[in-house]
Amino acid sequence: MPSEGRCWETLQALRSSDKGRLCYDRDWLLRGEDVLQECMSLPKLSSYSGWVVDHVLPHIQKNAPPSETSASSVSTSALNQPSSIPRSPLRNPAFSPVSSAISDGTKDKHESPHTEPMVLQSPRGMKVEGCIRMYELVHRMKGAEGLRQWQEEQEKKVRALSEMASEQLKRFDERKELKHHKEFQDLREVMEKSSREALGQQEKLKAEHRHRAKILNLKLREAEQQRLKQEEQERLRKEEGQARLRSLYALQEEVLHLSQQLDASDQHRDLLQVDLSAFRTRGNQLCSLVSGIIRSSSENGFPTIEDQAAAEGALQEMRDLLSNLHQEIGRACEEKRRRDEEEARIKQQESQMQQRPEAHKESPVPNQGPGAKPNEDLQVKVQDSTMQWYQQLQEASGRCVLAFEGLSSSRDSQAKKIKMDLQKAATIPVSQISTIAGSKLKEIFDKIHSLLSGKAVQSGGRSVSVTLNPQALDFVQYKLAEKFVKQGEEEVASHHEAAFPIAVVASGIWELHPRVGALILAHLHKKCPYSVPFYPAFKEGMALEDYQRMLGYQVKDSKVEQQDNFLKRMSGMIRLYAAIIQLRWPYGNRQETHPHGLNHGWRWLAQILNMEPLSDVTATLLFDFLEVCGNALMKQYQVQFWKMILLIKEDYFPRIEAITSSGQMGSFIRLKQFLEDLHSPTRD
Repeated sequence: MPSEGRCWETLQALRSSDKGRLCYDRDWLLRGEDVLQECMSLPKLSSYSGWVVDHVLPHIQKNAPPSETSASSVSTSALNQPSSIPRSPLRNPAFSPVSSAISDGTKDKHESPHTEPMVLQSPRGMKVEGCIRMYELVHRMKGAEGLRQWQEEQEKKVRALSEMASEQLKRFDERKELKHHKEFQDLREVMEKSSREALGQQEKLKAEHRHRAKILNLKLREAEQQRLKQEEQERLRKEEGQARLRSLYALQEEVLHLSQQLDASDQHRDLLQVDLSAFRTRGNQLCSLVSGIIRSSSENGFPTIEDQAAAEGALQEMRDLLSNLHQEIGRACEEKRRRDEEEARIKQQESQMQQRPEAHKESPVPNQGPGAKPNEDLQVKVQDSTMQWYQQLQEASGRCVLAFEGLSSSRDSQAKKIKMDLQKAATIPVSQISTIAGSKLKEIFDKIHSLLSGKAVQSGGRSVSVTLNPQALDFVQYKLAEKFVKQGEEEVASHHEAAFPIAVVASGIWELHPRVGALILAHLHKKCPYSVPFYPAFKEGMALEDYQRMLGYQVKDSKVEQQDNFLKRMSGMIRLYAAIIQLRWPYGNRQETHPHGLNHGWRWLAQILNMEPLSDVTATLLFDFLEVCGNALMKQYQVQFWKMILLIKEDYFPRIEAITSSGQMGSFIRLKQFLEDLHSPTRD
């Protein structure tokens, strides 16, 4: 039919047009897609379109006649070939995609107002349309399945993201909780720290309170002790005042007794033809002075130390006055004796002139008398060699003083400080030597030895050395020797047992530093001339005070010390000397000899026995010397020592007894008892 051929040609033309090549989707409204989305994408064909183009259209073009009828018939025949159309997997030609597409196309054409409805009568076309529809359905189902899978995947991702967000929220909550916990912990630590600081402050306040309470208690105790001390001092002052008052009465009694002795000396005035009125006048003045002191002290309550010193000075002056009176009487007696001897000699010469032939028979033998011995006279002066030795030591001491004169007389504050530090470093260790020193003796010795050796020692918290000044060594040696002798004069005089520890240190220093030993002897001889032994002679024109100083007495403000104190000091120095000559430093070199050993003690004993004894002095010195080193001398000299003791007992002791007065019997009795005890074993 010609109309059917034209219809296929129209379809072919429409298909070949631009609009026919567009892709139409009938279900886009159902999917809710954008209307213009397909316009913006490239046109797409179904996967069956290529098969249709390759298998259907070539047959149509090949069999179509030039006329519309032939073309129409060819198209109809081509569509009627069942073998060239693929079957649907569902085997239902009604659901073919081609028939669906054709029916849709015809439906669109019928819907258009400007086109006329067209009905396709070809079953093959319907079959193709059904296949196309089936493919689209399958494709749509696949798309729905893919969409479902994509949705499930997205849901899984959403669930994963949700779980991850939940975990992150948990971690955030945990971190926040941890932060809050840390803040709470820090706050609690700060509160605990504040509490501890508050407790510490409270304890500190309590400690301060206790400390202040302790200080207040100490102050109260100190105040109480001060009050008790003042009461004790007041009691002691009263006791001392009463003791001084009793002492003043005793001094007054002795002064009156000496005044009576001065009055008793008037019997010598006519006999010796000397004027003694000046002595009596001065004695009366001294008695009035002591009486005035006692009267004024009684009015004021108790006598002071000055009053007692003034009374003692008056007593000492009275003693000196009586001594000078006795010396004056002795000189007058000696003068009278010389005059009598001269007169007797003249008379004897006259008688010899008259009786010359019998002169040789009747003249007396010189230096002999009834019962006299040729060697009975003793010396008064010391031997020349001993005196030369004494003078050499004093000259060496004087040179040593001149050597450090610049340091001692310097006005520079630094030099004065050095001098003071050196003197303390030299004297304080010696002052620390005592009978209870014990193991400290070696420490004291090492300190003194280090100072003399030029090493630095600690004194008063400062470092001291003789290298600080060129004259420092001479100064230290002189002061050290002076301090050793002063310890004998004071410490040994009060505590006899202290002689040995002081002597052993002095002996060790003497052995290592001989110049110090020479200075010790020089100081000892100057303060105690009897240690030479040396009896200074009174020279014409010499002041009495100077002579008394030469004898070893201490004279202060024209006041001479009491005899007991004088003997006490001499005893201490002789005991120290006797201990030095027999002791050696135990840590020294035993192979060397003692620098001033027992041979010097033997020399001293022999020389003092060859000299006239002194009242009260010789007995004291012999007793102290023999008591300290008599045992060492006995071990050293044995028989010779006992001969010396026998000489003292039989020959020298009676001489001491002859010059000892009734008021000086103490030292004599001690020496006598010592000699008797010493000889008692030999009698048995």
